[in-house]
Amino acid sequence: MLLLATEINSEILPKTDCPTSCGNLNIPFPFGTDSDCSLDDFFLISCNHSYNPPKPFLNFGNTEVLDISLDGLMKVSSSVASVCYDDSGAQINGTISELTLSKFLVSNTRNKFTAVGCDTHALMEGSKERKRISAGCISWCDSIDIAVNGTCSGIGCCQSSIPKGVKDFWVNIRTFTNDTTVKSFYPCGYAFVVEAKAFKFSSLDLKDLRNRKTVPVVLDWSVGNVACQEAQKNLSSYACRAVHSECSDSRNGFGYLCNCLTGFQGNPYLVDGCQDIDECASSKPCEETCTNLPGNYSCSCPKGFKGDGKKDGSGCHPKSRKTNASTLFYVVSSFIVPAVGSSWIFWRRKQKKVIKLRQNLFKRNGGLILGNMLPGQKTLQIFTAEDLKRATNNYNENQILHMEQHFGTIYKGILPNQVNGMVTIKKFDALDECNPEVFIRKLVTLSQINHRNLVKLIGCCLETPVPLLVYEFISDRTLYDCIYDNVLSWDVRLKIAAETARALAYVHYGVEQGPLIHGNLNSSSILLYHDYTVKLGEFALTHSGNYVDPVHMVEIVYMDPEYFLSGRLTVKSDVYSFGVVLVELLTGKKVLPLDNIAHYFVSLPRGDDLIRILDHRLVAEGKIEQLIEVAKLAQRCLSNSSVDRPTMEEVVITLEYVKSRNSSPTSISSNSRQETTARRVVLRNRSF
Repeated sequence: MLLLATEINSEILPKTDCPTSCGNLNIPFPFGTDSDCSLDDFFLISCNHSYNPPKPFLNFGNTEVLDISLDGLMKVSSSVASVCYDDSGAQINGTISELTLSKFLVSNTRNKFTAVGCDTHALMEGSKERKRISAGCISWCDSIDIAVNGTCSGIGCCQSSIPKGVKDFWVNIRTFTNDTTVKSFYPCGYAFVVEAKAFKFSSLDLKDLRNRKTVPVVLDWSVGNVACQEAQKNLSSYACRAVHSECSDSRNGFGYLCNCLTGFQGNPYLVDGCQDIDECASSKPCEETCTNLPGNYSCSCPKGFKGDGKKDGSGCHPKSRKTNASTLFYVVSSFIVPAVGSSWIFWRRKQKKVIKLRQNLFKRNGGLILGNMLPGQKTLQIFTAEDLKRATNNYNENQILHMEQHFGTIYKGILPNQVNGMVTIKKFDALDECNPEVFIRKLVTLSQINHRNLVKLIGCCLETPVPLLVYEFISDRTLYDCIYDNVLSWDVRLKIAAETARALAYVHYGVEQGPLIHGNLNSSSILLYHDYTVKLGEFALTHSGNYVDPVHMVEIVYMDPEYFLSGRLTVKSDVYSFGVVLVELLTGKKVLPLDNIAHYFVSLPRGDDLIRILDHRLVAEGKIEQLIEVAKLAQRCLSNSSVDRPTMEEVVITLEYVKSRNSSPTSISSNSRQETTARRVVLRNRSF
């Protein structure tokens, strides 16, 4: 878009004598060292001359700026969170890491949330559009010797993605055993957000992080708060001022950026900022004569030669004086026919390789085992890789419903012969189960589950490196969304709790093949229809007693305390997670991974103290006795010892009993006759 200098509001032009550097940092406009030199206060860089050399800081804060580039990236310095313990397990020091930004966003593509240690549980909290979001990371090891340099897979070092749109973050770190199990070789734990390419893990980091106190973090910066189309309507405030500049929407979904057109370089935010590139001098693209043009160049051949004159084109070659038709036909045929034949042969070979690869993947992932099992059951469909590729428009990012760190990506797909043609396709990053027979049996078992409160598994694709799973299509509205975005009455919350409990009780005790463990229960895995009917999904494909690697448990934020002692999930692990869901339903607040829920809620306050921690909207409904009974149930579910927790059958009975009483009971155990009647009703309807 072309702008005249007279069209630009002079109030937003920088002064001619503005400093362009501070210490070792180059400061390009729209950034500046005072309000007359920057686009606005968001782009202000304060230069502190008390350092030698001077240090630049963002705005008037304490965030040191390391680098600024005109392609919308800024690199800043961020502190490292740490915690250390002495031999007795007492904390001797600890620090947190935080970064608060007024406008710019933390890049979700160029940074990683990282934890280093052998007994380390780290949490990153951030905010996005007035919502609080979080990410977790668990790092575990029995000795320094098993840590692998350059790898952050959870052994000594863990990394997870940064949520998109985060404008600030706060990092805290804790241990599970106060480092008492690893104190002889590892006294501390560390956590931080860092530019991905700036950190490479070494086992030496386990000692003192090689004395690093700060790390670089990449920010996405942009101009304004509207997209290009809207910004261009107001020329007086439009920031792309250079004559040969163009606008592009921000990569992080906020504001826009300016760029010089192809063939020009410089600063697009200044009127004369984009200058022509002399390609003839810089890249020497022509074989013979090169003529520089505004934003382009032209190559020409000398007299008697023909071609485009470009080194990467046809170049220059002598003109032939005479070519008869037969000679021309022979020459063309001698080149084209072999070329076409070679291309066809290459394509056929490539197709055969693709087919062979898919056949091998199908076998490796248990396809033959599944084929032998299918004649006896018709509940699981087998899809080809092409089926799901077409269904997702080649896994177009517009088809993504949501992404899960360390688990995979959820796509919306369209397949014929399905209800409304819509399905949900889960593309895993990796699967823990390495035994294909066990994995296939789990799939068949899950496909046979038919419960109104469980997401139905329709089929799978085994022709890909990691199998794809196809589920019935469910809205991506979750309990997490509804608790914090809507006003849910107590009756609706009690209904959601009861239906979730029935679904868990069914997979624990109603499946013929033995108990199944959900393994990933939280308010984000409880999906809701428009009438708040529960659809429970996101199973971890785990049978009772199977070991689960902690590396792949970072998403499971409601962790059974006994898991860290045994390394095994049990049905009582689901009960503990359900207890945390009850706490969220009662309080209307998000339970964070590092909150000491068991200690806080098991020693449950009584009377007015309890009322104060409940959601005030629920208290206003007046059903205090029901709230207290469900709080007592949450207390039992959150017991540190699995022996003291109820079974999901008992949870269902308790919730159904509370629902059946319009005036809530003071004590369920004191009404043994009614409780016995409720138990009989539940057990008679074993399908829950």
